[in-house]
Amino acid sequence: MKESVVENTLIPLPTSPLPTPHKLDNALVWLMAITCGLVVANIYYNQPLLAAIGRTFRLSDSSASLVATATQIGYTLGMLFVVPLGDKLERKRMMLIMLLGAAACMGLAAVAPSFAVLAGASVLIGIFSAVPQLLVPMAAHLAPEESRGRIVGRVMSGLLIGILLSRTVSGYVGLHLGWRAMFEIGAGLMVLLSALLAWKLPTDQPTFTGSYGSLMKSLLTLTREQVPLRRAALVGASLFAAFSVFWTTLAFYLEGPAFGYGSDVAGFFGLIGAFGALAAPLAGKTADTKGPDYTIALGIMLALVAYAILGFGGLYVAGLVVGVILLDVGVQATHISNQSMIFSLVPEARSRLNTVYMTAYFTGGSLGSILGGLAWVHGGWPGVCVVGGCLTAVALLVSKRYGRA
Repeated sequence: MKESVVENTLIPLPTSPLPTPHKLDNALVWLMAITCGLVVANIYYNQPLLAAIGRTFRLSDSSASLVATATQIGYTLGMLFVVPLGDKLERKRMMLIMLLGAAACMGLAAVAPSFAVLAGASVLIGIFSAVPQLLVPMAAHLAPEESRGRIVGRVMSGLLIGILLSRTVSGYVGLHLGWRAMFEIGAGLMVLLSALLAWKLPTDQPTFTGSYGSLMKSLLTLTREQVPLRRAALVGASLFAAFSVFWTTLAFYLEGPAFGYGSDVAGFFGLIGAFGALAAPLAGKTADTKGPDYTIALGIMLALVAYAILGFGGLYVAGLVVGVILLDVGVQATHISNQSMIFSLVPEARSRLNTVYMTAYFTGGSLGSILGGLAWVHGGWPGVCVVGGCLTAVALLVSKRYGRA
């Protein structure tokens, strides 16, 4: 009897090989990418609506912002406690249940009679919107080994575009129809999407047969035993921290005496971030042909060059534009390559591998936001670039040295 190498309890696995994956054609890849974009948008719809929500419930800006915080907390909880179940339960059924749950919670948010109800619904929206973190491992499982990176990159590009466009769509809908309408529209989209996935998405049978407790314990076992996973998690956390340092402080810099621009210009720089999404499939394809280590090193070097340009040319709009493009492309290339690499480690544990990696990734992003704020207060734009550059250098050092023979 073959035994699992990824958990302390050595739960037996079937002696037969893993089931033959369903054929992954272009239409299915596009469906997965669109699904990721529409579902992750649930997390960000509320951000442009916070002022309107505050007026409805007579709240201060800081109190209204708790809606966005509640959604992010819910997403983190879903990623940590729900996504690992993708290795134990059939993923398609899980995703359909979560989409319908997200639809119900968004409907509740749309009619929320009080701020407390809206905040509670926002936490649940975040939990149920962790679907992309199930779908990306599923795409990796269904993809042929020789094109796994390219397919993961294409699916991730949908997620990145969803993050980018969700704020734009939400702001427009909120301005013309009111903030409640955006939640109603989002709920309807989730119902339609669940029907489409029920029709088109293949089943994906898991192999883990242990309890939920042993499943969660195996996260620690995976982290301890898989050196490449730890390295990818540390690299991803460091580089996403550097990314967050920049984006946390950009609006302050643009609105300051150096430029004197408004928030609309900061939004324009967000659109430039689309280049990162466009680079994702290319990064995945390069990882397939030259190996993920090559693409990871290239992505980190692009981020280092970006911070050099931002530091020395940041007084000019052109310098900021070039820096933003290089930083986004570098971060996304490294992220896609990290995921492509970790999904090849333990095929039957891809959801748990993704949980470990993405939890570290978002932890790094939160740390970067804090460090960015401190750097801006104490060192201005030069301080921001120094901190961001140092975090990028940490990512490079970890990538080259950590766990290498």
